[in-house]
Amino acid sequence: MLDYILQVVMFQLGFLLMYELLLKKETFFTINRLYLLVTPLVSLLLPLLKFESLSALVPADSISALSQVLLPEVYIGGQPENIQQLPAVNLVQEQGLQINWWLVTYVSGVVLSLILLLKKYQNLNHLFRFRRISEDKELRIIEVPNSNIACTFFKTIFLGDKLSEAEKQQILSHELVHVKQRHSLDLVFFEALKIIFWFNPLVYIYQSRIATLHEFIADANVVKTTTKRSYYEQLLNTAFNTQNISFINQFFNHSLIKKRIIMLQKSRSKTIAKFKYLFVLPLLFMMLTYVSCSENREGLEENQSISEQLAEIKMAIDDGKKLSDTEKQQLFEILDAMSQNEKGSTPPPPPLPPIVTEKEVGVPFAVVEDVPVFVGCENLSTNEERKECMSRQISQFVNKNFNTGLGKQLNLKGVNRVIAQFRIDRTGEVVDVKARASHPALQEEAIRVISELPKMQPGKQDGKDISVMYSLPIVFQVGSSE
Repeated sequence: MLDYILQVVMFQLGFLLMYELLLKKETFFTINRLYLLVTPLVSLLLPLLKFESLSALVPADSISALSQVLLPEVYIGGQPENIQQLPAVNLVQEQGLQINWWLVTYVSGVVLSLILLLKKYQNLNHLFRFRRISEDKELRIIEVPNSNIACTFFKTIFLGDKLSEAEKQQILSHELVHVKQRHSLDLVFFEALKIIFWFNPLVYIYQSRIATLHEFIADANVVKTTTKRSYYEQLLNTAFNTQNISFINQFFNHSLIKKRIIMLQKSRSKTIAKFKYLFVLPLLFMMLTYVSCSENREGLEENQSISEQLAEIKMAIDDGKKLSDTEKQQLFEILDAMSQNEKGSTPPPPPLPPIVTEKEVGVPFAVVEDVPVFVGCENLSTNEERKECMSRQISQFVNKNFNTGLGKQLNLKGVNRVIAQFRIDRTGEVVDVKARASHPALQEEAIRVISELPKMQPGKQDGKDISVMYSLPIVFQVGSSE
């Protein structure tokens, strides 16, 4: 959802920049109005459209590089012979009452926006109580006492009784354009967008731009029946006040008068200037290409996730365990996904080799004469017993020290996997700790916990101390497991 919102904002920004730089000063008001109404909707739809033909235009290497920047994770895949695979450590966090603060914030913003809108409507509704000068199916005129207000809401025109008859006639000509072209619908449309996307400042800019455009359209129609000079002189000479209601068309608006006069004095744009609107085509093409390539980035992440799952299944097989029905089903799903994505798929990055210094070369665990011994396992005689004891002790240690509160802090759900790798060196110290997880905080926590493992008795080969590599999958279950 966050990616969708960011893409919508980015696309709306692109459309607005094009309007500001190329289109705003043109006198093609009707086309500009259509542009300002359509592009916010297009921005909402574009992130949902994906075309494989467009994604093929971008090299896979470029997409892979971008994916790595967005997800800076260390890939640890495959298990070299000298790495001992420990059984997975299962962490379970029992969830109490979970509060989604992002959702709470969003709903609060929506409620506040609705309250503000209702307050504006209440102010407008107050004007409907005054005397109606005339009314029919197409138009209603209401006179507001002790005021020189002039504004429109749908088919209703509000006029202050302090306006002279000459002013009223000229203002009526202007406001009738708003009524006939249903400009109020445009403003109400953006009011609805402001409620849903209250956090997006671009929606407010859109509404401001189209409100200005409405005045340009009405002015352009009025000056067809009067002189420009007399019209904008009236704008300057008339005393006025305004209502702070964003979804009505106001004849007298302090911030717009200068812009309206400048636009009235401007010559009509030449027909050739309409070619500027063609620039929207390459802009749309770039947006669609970006969206289509984002699907490839998701595919890369999925490939990496598949590699992790395969690594875990391989560890279970190497340990001589029989696959459960769930693991078998998982394997079938992975193979099916790989077969469907075989064409054009990008392979996951190669696994990182274990860190080995010149002085210390890890010995394959299978041929280690004496495996490393965890504290408390010294009295056991065979490698198998020591191995089981170490697995049990490490599992208890991780369960005791891993901060399961991260599940709530990070708003995690379901199963979260962490794959850790470390080495017990010739002195028995735990070194070269690495980890990979779906969230950087889980990765850091795994490294912290494993780094705190106590010093052990090092492994021995031919009577000499050696270093042995270990791989430890951690399964973090957030919520009640059933």
